[in-house]
Amino acid sequence: MKRVFANMGWLLGGRGFNAVLSLVYLAIAARTLGTQGFGHFALIVALGQAITGLANFQTWQFIVRWGANGDGGSVDPDKAREATGFAMALDFVSVALGLALAGAVIASAPWWLEVPRDLLGLAFAYCAISLAAIRTTPTGILRLHFQYGRAAMAEAVQPIVRTLGAALALVFMPNVTGFILAYAASEIAVAAALWVAAARVQPISLAAISLKSIPSRHRDTWRFVVSTNLSGSLSVAGKQVIILLVGTFGGAALAGGFRVASQLGQALISLAQTVSKAILPELVHSRQNALTITRRMANIAAVGGVIAVVTALAFGRIGLELVAGEDFGVFYWAMVILAIAGAVELVGASLESLLVSAGKAHIAFIVRAVPTLLALVLLDAAIAWNGAKGAAFALLGSSSLAVIGFYIAILNLSQIRLVVEPDAEEEAAAQPAAAAPPPER
Repeated sequence: MKRVFANMGWLLGGRGFNAVLSLVYLAIAARTLGTQGFGHFALIVALGQAITGLANFQTWQFIVRWGANGDGGSVDPDKAREATGFAMALDFVSVALGLALAGAVIASAPWWLEVPRDLLGLAFAYCAISLAAIRTTPTGILRLHFQYGRAAMAEAVQPIVRTLGAALALVFMPNVTGFILAYAASEIAVAAALWVAAARVQPISLAAISLKSIPSRHRDTWRFVVSTNLSGSLSVAGKQVIILLVGTFGGAALAGGFRVASQLGQALISLAQTVSKAILPELVHSRQNALTITRRMANIAAVGGVIAVVTALAFGRIGLELVAGEDFGVFYWAMVILAIAGAVELVGASLESLLVSAGKAHIAFIVRAVPTLLALVLLDAAIAWNGAKGAAFALLGSSSLAVIGFYIAILNLSQIRLVVEPDAEEEAAAQPAAAAPPPER
């Protein structure tokens, strides 16, 4: 638990630094572009992040899963090298798939997305840069070796570059193109910083790149790869795809306001991801204590979630208007609802990580998939019913159903263990008795 909290400290410190600077560049962009222009900016960013998230494999989980010895913290250099080579091979697959997906989406965008035609080329370029800057593999290397401090310092490059870029855009190019260029530069910078940090911890071998080595040693490889990729895609669908659909059903201005409300209200989603990223390596390394760690983290998360929701209720409107301007104050209740959804996700983060660490990523995917797809199907009706608040309620319902599903799945796993373990103990106890010689008369 000490190491979990130390790792969370680094992650939360990095997130906190990112959050502070994100308010700065968010304020600059929102106030400079206005609701309509910021809506176009938000849609292009959501498009790039959605395509990258859908195409990207969760390679950091593969490195942690197959690079660790599972004995409490040691790392086998050969296993780590092999797992990293597999992850890098999947990164190349992600880029190829992502570019094809981006081309298809951008070509069809004029018929379903409110983005000016003269910005579609910029949108494709941003998608391509985001794909080239995929960084889950170096992140996985650093987490495998518990180098959360190095990872936090490398990731701090992104908000710094974004903030500087936003300031430069304000002075020299105060339009959507200028702010997208700032975001693109930050993607390249943080990816380079993470690869440099990872190479200092573990040598990067291009000769180890292979799609065959890990599957030949682990029978469940491709099931785990597909399950974690689909789970990651659902996470993207729960954020970026919904912003795109809000823009489709409600227009660019509504999408821009929803993006601001989401970034402020769902800061807890980032915290949930932080908890998940900190706890998963520990659950893989220390399988014996997995249930205890998960229970403690869920209890802490519940308290943190309540505090955050109360804070959103008390200071949310002031924060919205202070950061983005008075025009965005109408999205206050959407922000509060999204904060509640974030609190629910915060509790569920450790539960989902427990399922993944136990090799049940496919169950976690199914539990996440059904509510997410239901939210996407009902989104148009929700927006027609109550605008941004309706979209926020759709997300809240999806998060609540998913966390309930994680809890039920874990209860079922626990019941299976309770049934199996006593039988195993009785078998073990019976074997010596059967093998013992008969007593002398």
